[in-house]
Amino acid sequence: MFTEGWLDGYSFQCCHLKMAESSGSIFEKIKSWVAWSWAYLWTVWFALLVFIVYILRGPLKLNENLGYATMFLNTLTPKFYVALTGTSSLISGLILIFEWWYFKKYGTSFIEHISLNHISPLLGGSDIPEDTITSNGSVITPNGNCAQPQQSVPECKVWRNPLNLFRGSEYRRFTMTKNKEPLTYYDMNLSAQDHQTFFTCEYDAGKPEYEVMQRAWRERNPEARIKAANEALEKSPDCAPAMILLAEEDCSTTLECEKMLKQAFKSAETSYKKSHQQQNQGLQFENLHRRDTNVLIYVKRRLAMCARRLGKTKEAVKMIRELMKEFPLFNLFNLHENLIEALLELQAYADVQAVLAKYDDINLPKSAAICYTAALLKARQVADKFSPDSASKRGLTAQEMSAVEAIHRAVEFNPHVPKYLLEMKGLILPPEHILKRGDSEAIAYAFFHLHHWKRIDGALNLLHCTWEGTFRMIPYPLEKGHLFYPYPTCTENADKELLPNFHDLSVYPKKELPFFILFTAGLCSFTALLALLTHQYPEPMGYMAKTIVGWLYMIVMYIVEKMEAMLPSNIIRQLSRI
Repeated sequence: MFTEGWLDGYSFQCCHLKMAESSGSIFEKIKSWVAWSWAYLWTVWFALLVFIVYILRGPLKLNENLGYATMFLNTLTPKFYVALTGTSSLISGLILIFEWWYFKKYGTSFIEHISLNHISPLLGGSDIPEDTITSNGSVITPNGNCAQPQQSVPECKVWRNPLNLFRGSEYRRFTMTKNKEPLTYYDMNLSAQDHQTFFTCEYDAGKPEYEVMQRAWRERNPEARIKAANEALEKSPDCAPAMILLAEEDCSTTLECEKMLKQAFKSAETSYKKSHQQQNQGLQFENLHRRDTNVLIYVKRRLAMCARRLGKTKEAVKMIRELMKEFPLFNLFNLHENLIEALLELQAYADVQAVLAKYDDINLPKSAAICYTAALLKARQVADKFSPDSASKRGLTAQEMSAVEAIHRAVEFNPHVPKYLLEMKGLILPPEHILKRGDSEAIAYAFFHLHHWKRIDGALNLLHCTWEGTFRMIPYPLEKGHLFYPYPTCTENADKELLPNFHDLSVYPKKELPFFILFTAGLCSFTALLALLTHQYPEPMGYMAKTIVGWLYMIVMYIVEKMEAMLPSNIIRQLSRI
C-alpha cells in the first residue's frame, strides 16, 4: 500500500507539473507574442488605437471636448503660462539631478534600470535572469560570485618589461631610421635604478670597477655610459655588470650581444659559485650572493632572448626552463612570460596551457600575457568554425561561450590590447617598463604576440566580434570592477611618462551618458528657457501658445475629416451604434 500511495502521489505530482509547465509555456508564448508585436508592429498598435478613438468619438464627445479645450486655452492669462513653464522646468530639473546622482553612484540611468529590470522582463525583453540581480544592483556571475558595485582602487605600480629590447641593436636602429627617441628619460631612469639595485651591493664599496659602474648607470648620455663600462673592464676584466651594459648598449647586432653576454655569463657563474660557498658567513656575504644571483639570472635570461631572436627557439625554451627549475622562487624577472612567448612560437599549446595552469592564479599579479594567452588557447578550439551570423541564430556552444568569457576577462584586465591586435591602432617599440592594465603593457604584449594570434585562423575574427561587449558588462564608473580589482584611474598619467610623445596614448573607453540623462538635460534647458521667455514676454508667448494649439486642433480635425471621407457612411453609423 505504501508503494501504491507513493506511485499515486508521484503520478499526481507529475500531472501537476505537466499542467504547470503547459500553463507556464502558454503564458510564456503569450508574453513573447505580445513582446514581439510591440517591438515590430507598433505602427499597427498605434493605428488601431487611433481607429478606436475615432469610432468612439461620439460617446467620448471629442469634438465638443476639443472645442471646450480651445475655448479654455483662449481664456488663459499669461500668468498661467509663466506658472506652467516654471513648474515644468523645476520638475525636469529635479529629475535631471536625481538621474545624475543615480548614474554617478550606480553607473546607469534610473529610468533605464527600471525599464530593463522591471518593465522589460514583463514584455520578455530581458536577457538577465531576475535571480542574478541582487538588491544593491550587483550581478551574480556564472561561477556564483557576486560582483559588488564598490571596490577598493589599487595604486599604480610600474613593472619591468620581461621582453624588453636591446638598446644598442634594436632601439638605436629605430632612432637612426626614424630620428625619434623610442625611450623616455623616465623609463631609462627606472632602468638605471633597477641596475643599481640588481647589480651592486654594500660588499662592492671601495672597489674601483664598481664605483665606475655606479656612475655609469646614472649617466644620461649613451656614449658616457659605454665609456664608463669600458673603463670598468680595464680595471677588472671579470666585471660582469660592465659586460651587461656593453651588451645592452654598445653591441649593434644580436650576434654581438650574444657573444658579449656569453663572456658575462662565464664571469657571473664563477662569482655565483664563489659567493654561494660564503653566503652563510654573514649579512654582507649574503647580500653579495643575492647580487651574484641577480646577475646570473639576468645574463642567462638575456642569452635566452638572444637565442629566441636568432631563431633558436628550442634552445631558448631549454635555457628558460633550466632557470625556472634552478631558481623556482625567483619571480623578479617574470621568466614565465618569456617561456610562454617562446612556446607559442613552437606552437606547443599543451605546454603553454601547463604554464598557465601554474601561473594564472588569483594570488599572483596577473598580466596581459597570461589573460590574453588563456583567451587565445580557448579561441583556438572554436575560432576556425566561428561565424557571427550562425552564432546569433543558434546561440553559442559551450566551447564558444568559454572562449567569449575568456576574451571578456582579458579585455577587462587590459582594454587597450584589442586595438593593437586588430591593427586599429599603430604599434611602437615597447618600453623597458610597463604598467599593468595600461597602454604600455598592451604595446609590449601586442608587439610580441600579434603574429601568434594571426597564426590561428579565426582568432582575430572572434576577438573582433566579442571584445567590445566587455564594456557593457563591466560596472561603471571606473572605481567599480567585475572580475578584477577596479581599473586604476592613475594609469593614463603613468603611461604618459613611460611612452614617447609621438605615440597617441590609448585611454580607458569612456562610457557615454545614458540617453535619459541627455534627454532630461535638454528638456530642463528647454522648459527653463520657455519659463524665462514667458516671464519676460508674457503676451507674445501666450499668443504663440494659442497659435500652436490652434494648429494642432486643425491637424486633428483634418485627420478626422479624411477618415470620414475614406469610410462609407453606413459602416460609420453601424460602428457608432456599437
